[in-house]
Amino acid sequence: MIADFKNVGEAVADERGRLPMGKSGVRKDDRYAVAVNDDGQILLTPLVSIPRRELIVWEDQLLRESLARGLAEAAAGETVDLGSFAEYLDDAED
Repeated sequence: MIADFKNVGEAVADERGRLPMGKSGVRKDDRYAVAVNDDGQILLTPLVSIPRRELIVWEDQLLRESLARGLAEAAAGETVDLGSFAEYLDDAED
């Protein structure tokens, strides 16, 4: 047995090799990285996927801090209405 793991039951694979995981707290659409060792033990590590276009926020600490400040200011009502920016839209890019 691997340290820090607790037994939550037994599961039987169906004809397609799928295992029911509800007893372990898995919910619909949860994502996991899957690793298997030489003994056949399977380790599932929970993942969260983000769109590539949002990756820059996680890679750039200054951007992440700036975004956090902006969100905090907005939540505190510390924003200034600058009006509509519709005139700057380029309909060809829609």
